[in-house]
Amino acid sequence: MMGSKVKEMPVVSKMFCSSSQVVLGVRNRPHVVGGGGFVVSDMHSHQVMFRVDGCGVLGKKDQMTLKDAYQTPLLLIRRKGGIVEALSLQKQWGGYTSDFAAGGGSSHDHHQNIYNKLVFTLKDPQSSAPSSCISKRRPIVVVAAVSSSQKDNNNNDENIIYFQIKGYFPDRDCSIVDSGGNIIAQVGVDKEMMEKKDVYHVVVKSGIDQAFVVGVIAILDYIHNGSTRC
Repeated sequence: MMGSKVKEMPVVSKMFCSSSQVVLGVRNRPHVVGGGGFVVSDMHSHQVMFRVDGCGVLGKKDQMTLKDAYQTPLLLIRRKGGIVEALSLQKQWGGYTSDFAAGGGSSHDHHQNIYNKLVFTLKDPQSSAPSSCISKRRPIVVVAAVSSSQKDNNNNDENIIYFQIKGYFPDRDCSIVDSGGNIIAQVGVDKEMMEKKDVYHVVVKSGIDQAFVVGVIAILDYIHNGSTRC
């Protein structure tokens, strides 16, 4: 009897949803080599899957790019600004994908005109109170637009799904949990690497968009003064 089909949860693209669980290895780049950021590899095949460039490469604060193995940009990640941000007690980050249907424009406004489709947001609780008042275990809220389109129809609707990040990223001990309490991705570190926080792994469950997970981790890295920050 054939097994049931894995339910995919694409946020960036369904091409990054695997039918089986994937373990990704993350290695931070020092700022003096390549401008910081980090590289993500499949720990089984040892092939590079994603790269994240931060402030040291882009030269802009509060902004990062997620690229695939071929250096093709997938996500523009930046802190949301404007009046809403100024009035809010929490800083909000957004992950934007290319919307070619609304494209156009010249190369100098590449980011503004092409990366205009917001696919997820993350609220940073560290900005809502002095650091001394914040619990290390306070969950972080992520809101994602998950595509529900199928091959056999023309339905391109999106479902809004809420996630929480539980645990403490600087300890490399946290997980992304969906609204049903299911862990969709978990950050950990091998015992022999406990002292080196620049190398760790991420277990991504089957059907989950790996690019989305790496995008969330990029924001956590930046929030906690990691390799993506200047």
